[in-house]
Amino acid sequence: MTHRGRCNCGAIRFSIEGPLTEASACHCTQCRKQSGHVMAGADCPETALTIEGTLAWYEATSAARRGFCPACGCQLLWQMHGDPVISINLGALDAPTGLRLEKHIYVADKGDYYRIADGLPQEP
Repeated sequence: MTHRGRCNCGAIRFSIEGPLTEASACHCTQCRKQSGHVMAGADCPETALTIEGTLAWYEATSAARRGFCPACGCQLLWQMHGDPVISINLGALDAPTGLRLEKHIYVADKGDYYRIADGLPQEP
């Protein structure tokens, strides 16, 4: 299975060879500030990811970084430092993805302006 995606302007294109796993919606403050709301992503081994174009990285914390397009600003990736797994932002994938959210994470940190009512598991 191959997944493909790109940023909004097309300067960054990527493909993932193999499955994406752990599709989740993150409700942490950083993801909400970065995206304007909830961030959804799924994981793959970094070795399965091929990127075309020059990606920029933002060191979100001392523990993680976010990959984005320097031209249009679209956030595409998230990765813990030193982790061989990388998270792909689901909104950047070309349809059909064949994916479904599996869970919500960092819900203890979610915004006060919305409810989570889809019945999926929620991790504090």
